[in-house]
Amino acid sequence: MTTRVRFAPSPTGYLHIGSARTALFNYLFAKHVGGKFLLRIEDTDIERSTDESTRSILEGLQWLELQHDEEIVYQSNNAPKHRAVALKLLNEGKAYRDFTPREERSGADVKAAIQERAREQKDMRDNPFRDLPKEESDRKADAGEPFAIRLKVGASGKTIFDDAVYGFQERDYSEIEDLVLLRSDGHPLYNLAVVCDDIEMRITHVIRGQDHLTNTHKQVLIYEALNAEKPTFAHLPLILAPNKGKLSKRKHGEVVSMTTYRDNGFVAAAFRNFLVLLGWSAGEEKEIYTMDELVSKFSLDHIHKNNAVFNFDANDPRHWTDDKALWMNAEYIRTMPLEDLIPLVKAELKSAKLWRDEYEDDDKIHFEKTVDLIRERFFTLKDFSSQGRAFFSEDFDFDEAAIAKNLKKFSELQTWLPELAETLETVEDFTHDTLETVIKQFAEEKGGKFGVIMNGARTLLTGLAVGPSMLAVFETLGKEKTIRRLKSQIAWSQ
Repeated sequence: MTTRVRFAPSPTGYLHIGSARTALFNYLFAKHVGGKFLLRIEDTDIERSTDESTRSILEGLQWLELQHDEEIVYQSNNAPKHRAVALKLLNEGKAYRDFTPREERSGADVKAAIQERAREQKDMRDNPFRDLPKEESDRKADAGEPFAIRLKVGASGKTIFDDAVYGFQERDYSEIEDLVLLRSDGHPLYNLAVVCDDIEMRITHVIRGQDHLTNTHKQVLIYEALNAEKPTFAHLPLILAPNKGKLSKRKHGEVVSMTTYRDNGFVAAAFRNFLVLLGWSAGEEKEIYTMDELVSKFSLDHIHKNNAVFNFDANDPRHWTDDKALWMNAEYIRTMPLEDLIPLVKAELKSAKLWRDEYEDDDKIHFEKTVDLIRERFFTLKDFSSQGRAFFSEDFDFDEAAIAKNLKKFSELQTWLPELAETLETVEDFTHDTLETVIKQFAEEKGGKFGVIMNGARTLLTGLAVGPSMLAVFETLGKEKTIRRLKSQIAWSQ
């Protein structure tokens, strides 16, 4: 039998990184065993589901390159089928009509009362309509009395399943209320809809967050009532906030949104690599994996049982997200094949209005060499348009700390650097070795302060205090830009 898994997000907000990791684990497992990765949008919460959220989810999956194998299933389209299943169970005597007024069987207070009763009495079967004779139930329904449909949970027994991550699981029937399958307005509830759709989609493995464990026990009851084969369940450890609390959209905002990382210059492959290591490992020291390597190595038995922690500090711009995510993104930018990086840099420069068509034509080789030079110290793609701006535009800012450290601390540089520019005007071979000889000779004439001169030149040429080798910067910017910037007094006036 072909393995079939599904990712089933609710479109009530952007794609949460926890949901994205669930999608990734489903995708990798399916591809590892030669199965199918399916997508179901669980849009039955009419009040909260939005088209915008659906688009955000689809964009996040597309960015991560998690392509689903069949047409998207929209759960709301299946509501008539869900209702038919509820009525089938009712007709088979496996469910019953609950005529309790809706206001008496909904709300947090009622749920709390049910849970308290369960703790005290160990009996969830005291609904007055549970054993109502069929004739009377039919009469009340025919008379137009509103009713919900509940599953009849056995008076004794246990739900049992073997979780692929957490092992043997059981729960006594006495701890589970008679599940509402259908509300009085005909709206199917989550547990019924999920089971019906998983059966119809022929899902063989349900891989989802640990917070669904309670639902799984309820869904097992529905599978059994339908005489349907249960899928294999695998529950994933949660991703927690730094304080070990639940990582949530409401509390933590955009730092948990996938589109935040796309829009802040993360390489999709790098963030995907970071995500997979939040709760899984291949059992080796290696941390950088290609997609093909992940597909080859991924297995459910290497998923951790302990929750993962997503570390960030909302009050520190330098640590706005997990340091490991930033490190991994920097590793990808530094080491990925240049031909893969160039299109990403192009997109970033275009968004910053720094792109020039010559970069794909006359200046193509120079552009690629520039990108290769400056990527070494960058953490995100945004760095190409911010820290690297001086390599693509004359309109760049000077870092105040760099001016203070590299220029104004040595007032003589205000004279020396324009003099260096005049010296460089005579250089015909504007390449690394020649530049090194000329600048060292100039420094000796000024008292041997080669490092001071080079650091000052760096700030005038790039606006920064640190960066690539200065000789490479001279060569990359070229003779004309180098001379013009060394003569400029703009930085000195700031």
